[in-house]
Amino acid sequence: MPATTHAQIDWDDQGRPHSRQYDDVYFSKNEGVAETEHVFLEQNRLRERFADLAPNACLVIGETGFGTGMNFYCAWQLFAEQAHPEARLQFVSVEKYPLTREDLARAVQLWPDLAPYWQPLLEQYMAVHGGFQQFTFDGGRVTLTLLVGDVLEQLPQLDAPIDAWFLDGFAPAKNPDMWTPELFAQLARLSRPSTSLATFTTTGWVRRGLIAAGFAMRKVPGIGKKWEVMHGEFQGWPAEQPLPPGIAPWYARPALPQGPRHALVIGAGLAGSATAASLATRGWQVSVLERHDAPAREASGNPQGVLYLKLSAHGTALSQMILAGFGYTRRWLQRLQPGQAWDACGVLQLAFDDQEAQRQAKLADAFDSSLLQVLDQAQAEAVAGVALPAGGLFYPEGGWVHPPALCQAQLHHPNIRLLAHHEVIELRKADDQWQAWDGERLLASAPVVVLAGAAEVRRFDACAALPLKRIRGQITRLPATEASRALRTVVCAEGYVAPPRGDEHTLGASFDFHNDDLTPTTAEHQGNLALLEEISTDLAQRLHTAALDPEQLQGRAAFRCTSPDYLPIVGPVADAQAFAEAYAVLAKDARQVPDTPCPWLDGLYVNSGHGSRGLITAPLCGELVAAWVCGEPLPVPRAVAEACHPNRFALRRLIRGK
Repeated sequence: MPATTHAQIDWDDQGRPHSRQYDDVYFSKNEGVAETEHVFLEQNRLRERFADLAPNACLVIGETGFGTGMNFYCAWQLFAEQAHPEARLQFVSVEKYPLTREDLARAVQLWPDLAPYWQPLLEQYMAVHGGFQQFTFDGGRVTLTLLVGDVLEQLPQLDAPIDAWFLDGFAPAKNPDMWTPELFAQLARLSRPSTSLATFTTTGWVRRGLIAAGFAMRKVPGIGKKWEVMHGEFQGWPAEQPLPPGIAPWYARPALPQGPRHALVIGAGLAGSATAASLATRGWQVSVLERHDAPAREASGNPQGVLYLKLSAHGTALSQMILAGFGYTRRWLQRLQPGQAWDACGVLQLAFDDQEAQRQAKLADAFDSSLLQVLDQAQAEAVAGVALPAGGLFYPEGGWVHPPALCQAQLHHPNIRLLAHHEVIELRKADDQWQAWDGERLLASAPVVVLAGAAEVRRFDACAALPLKRIRGQITRLPATEASRALRTVVCAEGYVAPPRGDEHTLGASFDFHNDDLTPTTAEHQGNLALLEEISTDLAQRLHTAALDPEQLQGRAAFRCTSPDYLPIVGPVADAQAFAEAYAVLAKDARQVPDTPCPWLDGLYVNSGHGSRGLITAPLCGELVAAWVCGEPLPVPRAVAEACHPNRFALRRLIRGK
């Protein structure tokens, strides 16, 4: 998981960018937009292909070299002009050196006619860090996924059916690493017969390399100073080339659901609301079944949740998920009203002991300063606005969110129907439809159902073996004082305290593995006040906590739901007994990969186990579920999707002989 290095740019006297890293221009001086239209749009026949898209169909463009985004803006413009209103565009692009927001804002001024397409990107262009970063536009009709990092590190992690390639990037002579047989093999891996490709270069070794990878290439007249350009189609994997490594059958995609695009989502917390929104924007009619009277009544109902990134310096699957999810959530929040719904006030994690200080120093070495910064005590106090016992790690793009507001916003879609007071006791399958029953009463039915009810998903037979555990947490609500309003950022140690939302601060949260009673207790209020003392005695004094009666304090308790490896559980669900039988050989030899299709429970998916990170992971996991359901590009690296897959636990049990 690379630290982000931004593009180093020089500007000419007409405001055009020049890459210092590659000593090359981003686009032709005189024919920039016209060149994009001729080379990439016309040679991939996108005008006709967009016009031919059926309602709810999706065309996927892959690109090497996002640069200033010109190709994306032009493709989106043509899509908007030609495609059916219910068709969708997915644009996946790799960029090793993304522009800073300031440089991007300066570059796009050269194309005022494309403002309807670059302005939405500028509005969301934040938290663009290493790895997969997804953006959604036009009500979800257009998706951009930036793969930030080296192309030969990022493309092998991509799971996406590409329909058309824009092979861009700086000229082969300036950037030979972008034009290699290894890259061409990745293009072929992600292509299917009839996938098209276009590129501005006709360099001989590039043409020969693409042909060797299975593309039939031909030169065609160019534009301006480019006498010739190339385009072609993928013919299939060359017989003389070894096949790329296959996907294990227990992680291979299930068949796409057939029939009407109707889905049930069980649970209206963060995971359920996000999943419903992601399906609804893809044209699905979604019924959300919630046992309470409104969304976000359980763990998603706290008044303030923190966008807190607990990262590893080693690029683990969890860290990759957190970094991708943080960016996605942060961009989603731009749609909400700041103040009551969320606040981009930053998050400060105190270095409360030597071990934590050492961990923070490693993170500072591994990540860009736009993501996190080490502050000494004086700097931390200046940021926080109150006295603190130590410095720490500051996440300037973090903040707090009112989770119910996020859930309500996600559920506010014409394709979503919220059914409150609908408690699903049992699922049955009949005539390719999943039926949700509350006993003797049929509540709803659809070909697809997503279980998003935290640990309650285990009440259904298909998920009964998932090792989810509930952890009780209690928050304390403290009335703000004039002096406490000096707090300007979320501050975390063993607990956390947030700047006020309205007239109160949120303080928490306790951890209790053994209590199933959700009645707030005085003892845990006292524990939370002790956590506040550790964070800042100054703030505790400003809040007059010594004068407060713990028995009179207000708060709420809820269950976090987490998995043993702290990763969420997201993806299609298999028949547990049939799975154990199909892959029993793994108990004898874990290296075996039987050529046996996974016994999926067709149309059944789960999105659960987000623990205390739901604000960061649940929205992106809604996109992950929708990508599984619709056969679209996965919004996270394939290895991360596999690490979050429900089948991982059944595999481990088989391998360990249990």
